[in-house]
Amino acid sequence: MSLNRHIQARFGLASDIGHATEENRTVTNILSRCSHRAFSEQAIPEDLLNTLFATAFSAPSKSDLQQACVIHVKDRTKQRRIAEATPSIRWAADAPVFLVWCGDSRRIRRLAEWRGHAFANDHLDAFMNAAVDAGICMQTFIIAAESYGLGCCPVSEIRNHIQLLSGELELPQHVFPVAGLCVGWPQDTPGISLRLPLTTTVHRDRYDDANLFDAVADYDLRREKVDRTPAAQQRLVEDLGVAENYGWSENRTRQYSRPARADFGGYIRRQGFDLS
Repeated sequence: MSLNRHIQARFGLASDIGHATEENRTVTNILSRCSHRAFSEQAIPEDLLNTLFATAFSAPSKSDLQQACVIHVKDRTKQRRIAEATPSIRWAADAPVFLVWCGDSRRIRRLAEWRGHAFANDHLDAFMNAAVDAGICMQTFIIAAESYGLGCCPVSEIRNHIQLLSGELELPQHVFPVAGLCVGWPQDTPGISLRLPLTTTVHRDRYDDANLFDAVADYDLRREKVDRTPAAQQRLVEDLGVAENYGWSENRTRQYSRPARADFGGYIRRQGFDLS
């Protein structure tokens, strides 16, 4: 399957992109990837897992500050408590490997004290740099893991009960969870999710969303043809009713129409971050 065919499958659109580019296994894997939530009981070899960690922490890091860490939750009881706190991710309790990727601003602060220097950048940027470092490391881990045939699924819902999660992981000041990650040998075969067209996500010289509504309306139709949302699975039907033209935009704007994780900012401040 050519790069062009993979690109057309990912976006659900006729396209000439990829015809003139040599096929590449890494790019092909990313274009065709999907999230897995069901895994076999086969263990991941320890050496492979450590190789993936080494690969993840080879990722780019802001100013070489290396403000990320990962917690491998090996205690199955602890993993179960974290997963089962949120009904939508109870399946994560059975993931062969359960990781929590964290932003880590604690390390550089401790080193500054050790070296006898002031930490003069205690503001929002310190939080953002650590969060971005953690996200880049996690994505690098995913790319590497999937190149070996493993399946992965990031899990942001672990932050729904942030105090429980922070307590389970015994997170100290200036360390915070960014996302969980379930990893294992796939047992399911989910389809890929169509992505927004590049006309809405790639801008030239300036930001331009003049065509947003038309582009997303077409995108909604394409996604629903591939993966239609039954009325029973629509969000907030009891309040908002059943939408005839549901689609991605209705689903996600319904999701964001209700408060979620409103306590996260307070938690981050309690972890010692000045977000000014």
